Amino acid sequence: MDSGLTPWVLHVDLDQFIAAVEVLRHPELAGKPVIVGGRGDLAERAVVSTASYEARSFGVGSGMPLRIAARKVPDAVILPVDAEAYTAASHEVMATLREQPGATVQVLGWDEAFLGIDSADPETYARNLQRAVLERTRLHCSVGIGDTLVRAKVATGFGKPRGVFRLTAANWLDVMGNRPTIDLWGVGSKVSRRLSGHAITTVAELAAADTETLVAEFGPRMGPWYRSLARGEGARVVDDTPWLARGHSRETTYQQDLRTPAEVEAAVRELVERVLQDVEAEARPVVGVTLKVRYAPFVTRSYTKKIPETADRQAVLWRALDLVGRIEAGRPVRLLGFRAEMSLPDGARDRHTPTRSGW
Repeated sequence: MDSGLTPWVLHVDLDQFIAAVEVLRHPELAGKPVIVGGRGDLAERAVVSTASYEARSFGVGSGMPLRIAARKVPDAVILPVDAEAYTAASHEVMATLREQPGATVQVLGWDEAFLGIDSADPETYARNLQRAVLERTRLHCSVGIGDTLVRAKVATGFGKPRGVFRLTAANWLDVMGNRPTIDLWGVGSKVSRRLSGHAITTVAELAAADTETLVAEFGPRMGPWYRSLARGEGARVVDDTPWLARGHSRETTYQQDLRTPAEVEAAVRELVERVLQDVEAEARPVVGVTLKVRYAPFVTRSYTKKIPETADRQAVLWRALDLVGRIEAGRPVRLLGFRAEMSLPDGARDRHTPTRSGW
């Protein structure tokens, strides 16, 4: 390797991706508040999938009920989710990233990816990448530059929208030290609250925290990991090994609560059928099943069972119906979800990442 080149991690994140794709399809919406969710109507239980920056300025965010979002922005344009369109746009973006000189690409989802590069000037590389994505797809992206994956991922937030930002060991604590722990990638509200119980509220405090305290609170694996996260440490090499889904899942929120065992069983059978279509496309056996139940008004439970490896559709259905028996009798059900876990071939990398649905 040329001694003048330094290895870098770039994190590429498309700006307001879903909303931006919709604006490309409907140019008359440019500059207007756009909300995407559900079927594009104000069904009682539909939620926001994403919103344009114009809508976000009114406090609209992912997961918010569409009815509330519409009250916040009465003149917003509300559109239905079109997963096929977003998948097609994502494929174009990722193809563009893979064409960048010397890049190793690790896709994280529809709208983000890591790139591993060697460069003497990563900012110039990032700007050229942004231009390439814009020219091919007409979509804007932000780029975080880091010496670890964690620092690159966090850096992107400082570059949004359409910008480039660098975070390294040299400036990590200067930039992040006084920020709340919830600003870290991988720390949510629950973990942040547990940390505050030990008087750890900032990134710098977590970076300097006593390891034994963290182990006592979070366990021998996660405790040290949170401390490492607060220091921006972690993997430095982007891994382009093909991702494989650990499982497939589907869920449905019902506009009218399910109240009888027959209604619940029929709904589960339909979900299982849809999931197994996805599973069979990959030709990998099922090794576990999970039934997700949200009781009215909003209490969620998950019931999981490991099963002997099988590709038999009927066997998977029977296991799913076994879990139906664990649903609390007499409680109205507003949402059902079904997930089938699959075996992974040797050497495959697990794409088991949290999604908006919580699977």
